[in-house]
Amino acid sequence: MKMTVRQKTFGYMGLLVLIITLSHIFSYQVYLALVFDDFQKEQIGKAFLSASPDHQMEMLKTYVIDKMKLMGVGIAVFFIATGLYFSLWISGVITLPLRKLITSIEQVAKGDLNVNVPMESRDKYGKVVQTFNDMTFRLREAENVRKRMFADVAHELRTPLSIMQLKLENTQQASQHVSPEMLLRLHDEVIRLSLLVDDLHLLSLAEAGRLRLDCKPIDLTTKLKQIVNDVEMEAEENGLRISLSSYSKPVITKVDARRITQVFINLLSNAIRYTPKGGMITVDIKEEVVDQHKVYTCVSVSDTGIGIPKEELPHLFDRFYRVEKARSRHTGGTGIGLSIAHQFVKAHGGFIDVVSQPDEGTTFTVYLPSEDLSE
Repeated sequence: MKMTVRQKTFGYMGLLVLIITLSHIFSYQVYLALVFDDFQKEQIGKAFLSASPDHQMEMLKTYVIDKMKLMGVGIAVFFIATGLYFSLWISGVITLPLRKLITSIEQVAKGDLNVNVPMESRDKYGKVVQTFNDMTFRLREAENVRKRMFADVAHELRTPLSIMQLKLENTQQASQHVSPEMLLRLHDEVIRLSLLVDDLHLLSLAEAGRLRLDCKPIDLTTKLKQIVNDVEMEAEENGLRISLSSYSKPVITKVDARRITQVFINLLSNAIRYTPKGGMITVDIKEEVVDQHKVYTCVSVSDTGIGIPKEELPHLFDRFYRVEKARSRHTGGTGIGLSIAHQFVKAHGGFIDVVSQPDEGTTFTVYLPSEDLSE
């Protein structure tokens, strides 16, 4: 087990005190013996022997005190030098983790994010190092996300732009007039681009924590009935049944009605898109659900669709993520609907849970915090 910096400092200071104490005892004994030897050689003579015992003790006392003054100066110089040396050494031990950290910080400042400082202790210095490593890890993740986002955005924009460019070039080469059908197709691609840009803007605001919410108490049951009615025609056109299972009494929740509507529209649109003909979509409301000692109002959107493989579930809320084969660019939307839903719910202080089995169906559950609306 590695020692903490405090333990090392305590140990080194104890060692310093022990060395100084032992050195003082040893040097004191040796020097005192030398003093008595010198006194015997220099002072013991006829004058000393003829003096009274009291006078002899006074002569010995004076001689020893004079000699010990000199010794005191020497010991003081030795202890000061030793103390300064140990202080320099201990300060080096204390600041060593910081000096290593400063070197790593300078590397990060130069743009090198692949920096990882070894954590040599579990004390406060270790926590600083761990925090720094966590920060560089998040910076690397953010940089990777940024690169992937730019690549995905470029790819998503390239498709409609290429379609428009190709159609316009073919029209120019054939010297034809632009037909209404051609304009309609171009207009569809322009709308797709506009929706993608708007969605990216909202997603960026939500991820940055700058999405403004106009939260007011609403009856979630009534709101969900409206949303289900809005998508019911699309579901019927795809040969699907859709139902809302809820309480007869109002379920009051404080949310941004516009944002929360977009959340459930996205979830229901996904359910309709990936549920085969003859399938069923169910919306269920539950209130006062306790999770992690917090109370939530839960809304589940379940379908009998194609399902999602277990290994794909952790990536569902990533930008532009599409499950292989199931969500293609031709059959899917912009690829960020679930990301937006996730961020909108997160902005409300809630979260989304997903459970799915391939070929059996998927259930998305939105957890919205329940609040005391009387406050």
